[in-house]
Amino acid sequence: MSEREPQPPLVVHIIYALGTGGLENGLVTIINRCPPSRYRHAIICLTGAERFASRLTAPDVEVIELHKKPGHDLGIYWRLWQHLRRLRPAIVHTRNLAALETQVLGLLMPGTRRVHGEHGRDMSDLDGSNRKYQWLRRMLSPLIHRFVAVSQDLSRWLIQTVHIPPFKVTQIYDGVDAERFVRDPEQSYAAPAGLPEGFQSGADVVVLGTVGRLAAVKDQKLLLVAVHRLLSERPEYRARLRLVIVGDGPEREALTAQADQLSLNEVVWLTGDRDDIPELLRAMDVFVLPSLGEGLPLTILEAMATGLPVIATTVGGVPELVREGTTGLLFPPRNAEALAQAIITLIEDPSLRHSMGRTAETHIRQNFSWQGTIDSYLALYDSLLHPKKTRSREENH
Repeated sequence: MSEREPQPPLVVHIIYALGTGGLENGLVTIINRCPPSRYRHAIICLTGAERFASRLTAPDVEVIELHKKPGHDLGIYWRLWQHLRRLRPAIVHTRNLAALETQVLGLLMPGTRRVHGEHGRDMSDLDGSNRKYQWLRRMLSPLIHRFVAVSQDLSRWLIQTVHIPPFKVTQIYDGVDAERFVRDPEQSYAAPAGLPEGFQSGADVVVLGTVGRLAAVKDQKLLLVAVHRLLSERPEYRARLRLVIVGDGPEREALTAQADQLSLNEVVWLTGDRDDIPELLRAMDVFVLPSLGEGLPLTILEAMATGLPVIATTVGGVPELVREGTTGLLFPPRNAEALAQAIITLIEDPSLRHSMGRTAETHIRQNFSWQGTIDSYLALYDSLLHPKKTRSREENH
């Protein structure tokens, strides 16, 4: 009887929830594209997994929901430890602040390598200045073998502000499937499903769009205020300007009420959560991201891959993607007037829109591939499990 072949090492990814969002989309893409002969994967959600989990196509990926209660739920550590003891992972990879504290279980798992990813910030710490959260990262740093930052901005912050040793910090950009989002001029245009009647009629209509979780940190409310301000000052644009807000989340009802209050219902379409993001992006002329805080927004990568010019706030890693005046326009967060002016600039100059879009698409194709991202994560995991072999390869090169 032949011995059973050893299985590839298991990576357990711990996140707050598996719902709609850039972090979650990136995680699913990495797992789906990771060679199954190299690593196996499991996902532990501190709360729950929504239908987004159905996008996992990799074989035998276990998704575990711990159903964390609001506030301090100490029982979650016991439930998490039971699963980790059963799974016996080679690597535990947590992401963002909500999952960071679970790294304390590393004290009970001395043979497991531990990774923590910083993907962005939320409303509780928009600029990373919260001393309590900085201290928490420093305190847990001895248990964490490597921090991963998705932008240069987050990498600098970890080293210079949080004071994580530089050798522990690795910067890895997310990628994008450019072929999935490309806008082919040879193909006939098909309007997205559910498009309101008459919403996009007229050859000179300019469609603004944004994609993302409807949450306070994304500040879609500012976009509504800016559009209202623009239409109040230039009512002639009401026949030409349309706004598509793609996504769902806790701010959905508030945004719907605000659009109604500002008399924007005929020019704004809130699509809800959608699976046809490429088609919706192809229906847009300008992509807008008014976020208060970001790591490296996947939605901007997808918009640029579609050939869209981008208007976005100067937060986090956004300026690493959007080059002012070349691939888009940048404005300060919470500044509705600056956003309105940027929108006017691109409405009135179609040639600028097109040139920015072409430059954006080229930039993404040349610098942000998923294969490059996957290779970087595989190299990171390999270096943690086989440090001597990795050093030997590096010395030979």
